[in-house]
Amino acid sequence: MNTPLYIAKRYLFAKKSTNAINLISGISMAGVMVGSAALIIILSVFNGLETVVLGMFDTITPQIAITPAKGKTFDPNTAYFNALRKNKDVYAFSEVLQEKALLKYNDKQAVGLVKGVSADYLKNTKLDSTIKEGRFILQNKSGFSSVMGSALQSYLAVNTLDPFTELEIYSPKKTISVSSLNTTDDFIAKSIRVSGVFEVQQDFDNGIIVPLEFARELLDESKNVSSIEIDFNQNVDVDQYKDEIAEKLGSGFVVQNRAEQNSSLHHIFNSEKSMVYIILTFILIIAIFNVVGSLTMLVIDKIKDIAILSSLGASKKLIKRIFLFEGMMITMSGCVLGLIIGLLFYYVQHTFGLISMGEGSMVNAYPIGLKWQDFVLVFITVGIFSFLASALSSNLSVKKIDQINQSI
Repeated sequence: MNTPLYIAKRYLFAKKSTNAINLISGISMAGVMVGSAALIIILSVFNGLETVVLGMFDTITPQIAITPAKGKTFDPNTAYFNALRKNKDVYAFSEVLQEKALLKYNDKQAVGLVKGVSADYLKNTKLDSTIKEGRFILQNKSGFSSVMGSALQSYLAVNTLDPFTELEIYSPKKTISVSSLNTTDDFIAKSIRVSGVFEVQQDFDNGIIVPLEFARELLDESKNVSSIEIDFNQNVDVDQYKDEIAEKLGSGFVVQNRAEQNSSLHHIFNSEKSMVYIILTFILIIAIFNVVGSLTMLVIDKIKDIAILSSLGASKKLIKRIFLFEGMMITMSGCVLGLIIGLLFYYVQHTFGLISMGEGSMVNAYPIGLKWQDFVLVFITVGIFSFLASALSSNLSVKKIDQINQSI
């Protein structure tokens, strides 16, 4: 039997001679409980926000994007790309040609990114969820049509219901005539109808999506593309394919998965989550070190027990471990209760949406997500600092033994 642990458990539940000791122990446990619950709840909220925001990007971001390491365009008609296009695991193989151009609608004009996409791009069933106005259509009976980002549409005041006014797009020619006196001769001008407006994020919402054939005519590019976007069938290991594609293509291409395409966004979420974790951990440390006062008073209260144990042959190490276990049990009990409260909060918020984000938000209730790694992180954090606080307090019991021995 572990004697120090047994005695520590008896001290934990036994009535003390001074009620203040019980009160301080309870306050210490409650402080750790609240701190642990707050930490796991905040981390879970960040998980939920990250899932929602990145989920919005996933609707328009491919699983794999292939771009040239140098230059703006490359030839997609190679043996490897043609074989990849026919791969049974590939769900959508989209060729993309994009470049900035001057957009004009009535008397307003702006510079925006024109993104031409092939037919496979429309296989993405999540595209409709990004539509704010109109429909996601790139070609109809009357010809080509486009889908515009909400930021650009708002600036140009584009009316998707107006069948007569089209969007004018101007792109500079690759070869500009120096002798030409008319500057309009140096631009390729095309008109296209706007059939819908999508809304994802500001970086995406300042562009317009058009058919690849339209983009080729506008940008005077008959063969090359800016990138290739690939989506795979379900239950396909995307990371394995990414590594395989990168190895086959070599250093001439950059192959990125979704996380790498949105690396800045991932970095922001991870940085903010880390900062919140550090700040709340400092608050939790203050709560944990309340146990120092509780154990100090307990050592003073149990001075007679310490003398008896010492006279029976108990070593300083054994007596020290008693109060070490006592402090650990107080703080870790509070930690476990806090994690349970956090788990219950997650269930209530996830099921009933108790806390609302208000009108006009992208979701009705605050999103929340659970990760077992966060529970382990909080448990280890509390465990480390509770050990330090308990070890600091347990040293007092050793000093009391020395005082007893000197008095004898």
